[in-house]
This record gives sequence, structure tokens and C-alpha cells, in this order.
Amino acid sequence: MEDSTLIQACKNNSLRAQMQVYQLHKDMMYNASYRILGDSEDAQDTVHDAFIKAFKAIVNVDDNLNLGAWLRRIVVNCSLDFLKKHKRIVRWDVSIDLEDEDETEAMEDITLKAEVVKRAINRLNERSRITLVLYLIEDYTHKEIAQQLGLKESTVRNQYRRGKMQLQRELNIIH
Repeated sequence: MEDSTLIQACKNNSLRAQMQVYQLHKDMMYNASYRILGDSEDAQDTVHDAFIKAFKAIVNVDDNLNLGAWLRRIVVNCSLDFLKKHKRIVRWDVSIDLEDEDETEAMEDITLKAEVVKRAINRLNERSRITLVLYLIEDYTHKEIAQQLGLKESTVRNQYRRGKMQLQRELNIIH
């Protein structure tokens, strides 16, 4: 079934359509939440909350919406809200300017298995993990991350650079 058909059916409170949306997108949503939260149970709870929020709000969306992208945004926002609610996000007011570096330099010719990268990302401190996941995987801009976390954009950029350097150390890829 197409997204537009599913959306319309969900707007009409079709349990079958809601279950289909759930089955199609639950893994993607869980993975996005887990990458941010780093905890399986918290990610499951957050996905549950995100689906409830999505099904309540679906009446307000256009039928031609990209359902997967919309659901991903909801679960990312719910995950960040979870961190804020549980006081796991603290102020990151470290605005030390770091020199710009060539973003592609260390990563271009490196091929690592996904599990190795996932484990390395999960070993990062929470600030770095959240910033890297939102920027590199969830495709948020620095500005969007700053807005979500209530920070200055420069703070997010600096945290991203630090996180990237920490990830490179974790993966032993700094020359």
C-alpha cells in the first residue's frame, strides 16, 4: 500500500493501516531512537510514545507526505525529549573555537563493518553520540540540532568536531 493510501486510512482510524505503518517503520524508528538514547528499553518506550504521537497527529498531515521521514523526525524529537525529561542532556556551553579541518580527509578511504562503527559510536560520551547521530545519520543541520537542544550553533559545531575526533580515536583512524 502506498504512503498516501496508508495516511488516508490512518486518518480514518483504520487499525489495519496503523498496524501496517507500525510494521513498516518500527525497526527504523527503534534504530534511530537507540542511536540517540543508547538504551534498548528507553528506545522501545520512546518508539511507543512516538507512534502514539504520530497517530494522533496524522489527521493534520498531507496525504502525499513521506511517511518514513515524518515518523523519523517524530521519534528523534521524542528521543531528545526523553533525554531532556530525564535530565540526561545538560548545558553544553563550551564555545571554544576550533580550527576548521578537512572534513573528508580521514574518512574517504576507510571501510569498516557497520557493527564496529555502531559499537564505537555507543562508546562515545552522550553529547558526542547525540550530536554525531543527529548530524551524520539523521541528517539534521547544525542549526536544527542547536534549536532542538537549546544551544548556540557554534557549540553544536564544536561538539560535532570533538565527537568526530573522539570517534576517529575510537576507530583508530587518525594518521
